[in-house]
Amino acid sequence: MTTAPWRDPALSADARVADLLSRMSLEEKAAQLYGVWVGAATDGDGVAPLQREMTAEYDWDELITHGLGQLTRSFGTAPVDPDVGARALARAQRRIAAANRFGIPAVAHEECLAGFTAWRATAYPVPLAWGASFDPELVEEVGRRIGRDLRAAGVHQGLAPVLDVVRDPRWGRVEETIGEDPYLVGTIGTAYVRGLESAGVVATLKHFAGYASSAGARNLAPVRAGVREFADVTLPPFEMALREGGARSVMAAYTETDGVPASADPGLLTGLLREQWGFTGTVVADYFGIAFLHSLHRVAADEAEAAHRALAAGIDVELPTVNCYGKPLVAAVREGRVPQALVDRAARRVLLQKCELGLLDEDWRPEPEGPLDLDSAANRALAGRLAEESVVLLDNPDGLLPLAPDTRIAVVGPRAADALAMLGCYSFPSHVLTHHPDIPPGIEIPTVLDALRTELPDAKVTFAQGGGVADPDTAGFAEAVARAAEADVCVAVLGDRAGLFGRGTSGEGCDATDLRLPGVQAELLDALVATGVPVVLVLLTGRPYALGRWHGRLGAVVQAFFPGEEGGPAVAGVLSGRVNPSGRLPVSVPRLPGGQPWTYLQPPLGLAGEVSSLDPTPLYPFGHGRSYTGFAWEDFAGSAADIGTDGSYDLSLTVRNTGDRAGTEVVQLYLHDPVASVTRPDVRLIGYQRLDLAPGAARRLTFRFHADLSSFTDRTGARVVEPGELELRLGPSSAEVRHRARLRLTGPTRVVGSERRLRCEVVA
Repeated sequence: MTTAPWRDPALSADARVADLLSRMSLEEKAAQLYGVWVGAATDGDGVAPLQREMTAEYDWDELITHGLGQLTRSFGTAPVDPDVGARALARAQRRIAAANRFGIPAVAHEECLAGFTAWRATAYPVPLAWGASFDPELVEEVGRRIGRDLRAAGVHQGLAPVLDVVRDPRWGRVEETIGEDPYLVGTIGTAYVRGLESAGVVATLKHFAGYASSAGARNLAPVRAGVREFADVTLPPFEMALREGGARSVMAAYTETDGVPASADPGLLTGLLREQWGFTGTVVADYFGIAFLHSLHRVAADEAEAAHRALAAGIDVELPTVNCYGKPLVAAVREGRVPQALVDRAARRVLLQKCELGLLDEDWRPEPEGPLDLDSAANRALAGRLAEESVVLLDNPDGLLPLAPDTRIAVVGPRAADALAMLGCYSFPSHVLTHHPDIPPGIEIPTVLDALRTELPDAKVTFAQGGGVADPDTAGFAEAVARAAEADVCVAVLGDRAGLFGRGTSGEGCDATDLRLPGVQAELLDALVATGVPVVLVLLTGRPYALGRWHGRLGAVVQAFFPGEEGGPAVAGVLSGRVNPSGRLPVSVPRLPGGQPWTYLQPPLGLAGEVSSLDPTPLYPFGHGRSYTGFAWEDFAGSAADIGTDGSYDLSLTVRNTGDRAGTEVVQLYLHDPVASVTRPDVRLIGYQRLDLAPGAARRLTFRFHADLSSFTDRTGARVVEPGELELRLGPSSAEVRHRARLRLTGPTRVVGSERRLRCEVVA
């Protein structure tokens, strides 16, 4: 029998939570606003910024007396068997519920950036590989499977996706992003959110907002983005993921913009997010982000003032553990320094979400329903499919690829025989197991070397490592050159080692001074090319690197962005021809390692010109990727037309596979705005479509452009659609135009808001 209205599932969530709040003490409300990180290391290297300094010891039994808002990373802190971990989490939840007057459990959260960050869980390709796939439907399915695994283990909230738009490829967390274009980031990120949320898991958008625009590409550095860059590049992916994806949580960024830390910015976290966009979910702090208002940003004199600033701005939950929202906050409220209404507001939002998750229901139970298989055959197949779709063939000038099945192949390079070469810094083996060197990965991760031997059983494959990733030692060059000289073709597998806070060449806190290949890998590649044997360069990286030094000197170039546990077979499949490459670049590949930062979203002054000796034009542009077959773009229908500033326009074409093998074309629609009231990018992506075509097959596409897609932020800060000339460009990349449609928008300038169209509908 229901004993109180807040337990009654027949009542609305608002009514239930209002009743519950009326019964709770200040301490009980505050307890809902913080998490606890069980097992977090207080010495040695951590997995969060300043973890050692910011993590304090606490009495667990005393802490949970008033309840608990969140449990931090029960699976992602140390290697634990998934079934054992799920049962331990259930026991912890029972203890939390039993310890507080209302029997309320915690929300358990985990990282899920490249899969559930747990031992023996599938390691999927990193988000930059999602972007390379240009396949939202597949990414949505990946999100759904990850969500199901999280829920099966007792986890309610996933700290993903990252919706930061790349602004400087030297930034270490480029691998965690989806790319350098806000439309690609928005559509792919929204698909992942839909998948995660469809499994009943709260998706957490991060990092809100501006984190990837840090000065000098330094992690957690100040952001100096202008108002229009912030509005037109940084914010659109978040708006799309909230409006179309239904994300129920947002994580405040560590960074400050123009002197205001995001965690203390009510204009961002309340004015924009809630009042303009209508967000009703929870805002969580990035790890230790509230305490950083005191210790790093120095906009708060102590923990209590940091709590006040964060609560007032709109942060509801302190993660990963309690520093500010516990005793310092309660004392400040008692002393009249912080209005209790701020605590009530945040507690209401937290409890509403717990109500949605079923955590306030009398029949709630935390025990798992059965044994967990976090790396099922279906998971691996999905990871393999995404890996295959994300591999980008950058160049194949003389048709060296696919490799002949019986050729002599020298596989060389520090990434060829290392399983960790496939994984980003938030994959469990790279993120956690580096602290537990005696524990096996828990999942099978074929290397490129092993996969190539399996893929081409009749080939004679030899191997030499040649050196390390960031190691300056060249002692292994001689053997590598000898193996290459004996072969018909050399496959050089180079790239990054993912890590955290300087313990890798890519990953959080692993920012690069320039875009040269790490260590002496460039010199190794020079030595291999000098043999005269054709060299296929395979890159396994978390960011793009400058390749102009070898342009025209390589037999082929293949780019994979940390393609996950099935990445080795995916790369080998591309090399053998079993897989026809279909990936497209989500980030430009520079020609030279300096002259950065640069992305393709440049106004005229950002492009090459006679007034500077530096040419930023990339070697391979955004959207670029080759195939083993050819495609004709025929029967284009898109003549010049006038439409209103609230009008729409269709343009169509037929794409035909002209080759003798099945393949995938990615048709991309770009907008060029010749004259506007503020400078605009020369081109920007506003639509795209993957097309899988059998040999000789054709398919007709129609892009339904709406004038809203031309909107931008004007000098007053309003988002407007201006009358005037526009040009729609269809092409296979941002730098190549196959067809153009010239439009003229007529009528008055139109101010648009959250009701505007965010995406271009494509009918295929």
